[in-house]
Amino acid sequence: MDASNGNVLGDEESQSISFGSSNKIQPITSTQKQVLDDEKKRYTSLTMAERLGLPDFFSLDVWRASVGELLGSAVLVFMLDTIVISTLESDVKMPNLIMSILIAITLTILILAVFPVSGGHISPVISFSSALVGLISMSRAIIYISAQCFGAILGALALKAVVSSTIEQRFSLGGCTITVITPGTNGPVTVGLEIAQAFWLEFVCTFALLFGSLWMAYDHRQSKKLGLITVMSIVGLLAGLLVFISTTVTAKKGYAGAGMNPARCFGAAIVRGGHLWNGHWIFWVGPGLACFAFYFYTKIIPPNHFHADGYKHDFLAIIEVLFQSEV
Repeated sequence: MDASNGNVLGDEESQSISFGSSNKIQPITSTQKQVLDDEKKRYTSLTMAERLGLPDFFSLDVWRASVGELLGSAVLVFMLDTIVISTLESDVKMPNLIMSILIAITLTILILAVFPVSGGHISPVISFSSALVGLISMSRAIIYISAQCFGAILGALALKAVVSSTIEQRFSLGGCTITVITPGTNGPVTVGLEIAQAFWLEFVCTFALLFGSLWMAYDHRQSKKLGLITVMSIVGLLAGLLVFISTTVTAKKGYAGAGMNPARCFGAAIVRGGHLWNGHWIFWVGPGLACFAFYFYTKIIPPNHFHADGYKHDFLAIIEVLFQSEV
C-alpha cells in the first residue's frame, strides 16, 4: 500500500510480491512466501501506537491527503443529490434507472479523480473497511472519515444555495430518508419503510458492494490484472446497480434507497435537519456492521487463489476409470 495516501490498490512492490514478473495471476512461490513471512514478522514487532497508526495524526502528508477526501466528498454529495432531485423531478418513465446510471458514472469519475491523492475512498465505508483489513491505519481512517463528513456538509450547503426552498423541502435536499410525512385524507400520514427493512437493506447492499467489487481493489493480484480504470468502473457500476435495486424492490414512497455512504446522509441531515434525523443511525450502524462482516469474510477465505492442477478431475475420465476397474 502506498504509505503516502493509503491507495486501496497498493503499490508496485506489494503487487510484485503477488504477481512475480508477469501480469497473470500466479501462485506464490517459495521466495515470495519467504518475503511475506518476513513482512509478517516485522508487523508482529510493531507497538500498539504503530498498529493504530497514531503517528498519522501528526503527519502532514496524511492531512494533505484528507483534503482530497474532503473535496471529493463535497463534490460527490452535490452531484449525487443533484442527480437524485433532477431525475425524480423529470418526466422520464424510469427515473430510478436513469438515476442509477448517472450515479454509477459520477462515482467512477470521482473515485478516479481522488485516487492519486488519497486512495479514492470518499466514503466512511471504504475507509473503515480498509482499516479493518489493515490497508490503512485506524488513525488515518478517522482522519479520512472526519474529512468526508465535513466535505458532505459543504456539498449539502452548496446544494442548498442553488435550489429553491420548494425543491429543498420536497426532496429533503436529496438526503437519506426512511419515512416522510405526506398529507392524507384524515391528516398527515407517515409513509416509508419499517426500521428493520431499512436496516437490512443498508447492511445487505453495503456488504454486496464490498463483496462484489471492492475485494478486487483490496486484492493486489486481481487489481493488477484488471487495471485501475476497470476496477473503479466496476465499483461505480455495482454501486449504481445497488441503488437501483434498493429503490425499486421496495417501491415505497418516502424511502430514498440504500445510502451505503454514511457521510452523504450525515451532510444533508446537518444542513436540512428535521425528519432526516429519523432513523439516521441506520445509515451508520448498517454499513458499519457490513464492514465487520466483510472483514470476517476476508479472514475465512484462503489467502491464495485456487489453481487447478490440470484436468485430473475430468468427469469422463472418472467414468472411464470406473469402467476399467469393473473390467
